[in-house]
Amino acid sequence: MYTALVAIQVLVSLALIAFVLLQQGKGADAGAAFGAGASGTVFGSRGSANFFSRATAVCAVLFMSISLALAYLVNDMAQTEAGSVVEKMADDAGANATSGPVVPEDEAPVSGADEAGTPSRPSIPE
Repeated sequence: MYTALVAIQVLVSLALIAFVLLQQGKGADAGAAFGAGASGTVFGSRGSANFFSRATAVCAVLFMSISLALAYLVNDMAQTEAGSVVEKMADDAGANATSGPVVPEDEAPVSGADEAGTPSRPSIPE
């Protein structure tokens, strides 16, 4: 369902962009007021403005409602997967604390000097 909503969201957004770009600006009305021949167009003298305005409004409502639906789905998926952020951090910290090698205290390497008290030299890899 998520993939279908994303595909519809992309199509609605492209249609919204197209309708906004196809609309005439408000300054184009001055030429029509003096009889610029707009009555011979496909939508009539005022039909295109009403059609594109309504189509833009419908696309905007669809875009917002699909965006809210997608936000709800993503939030629902995130909550069912792992819980809260604090729980995830606690789980990660617990996994990292036990994942390292455990060295007993009596076998822990001593840095700086050996048992006789002489300074140890760092080993150089060959």
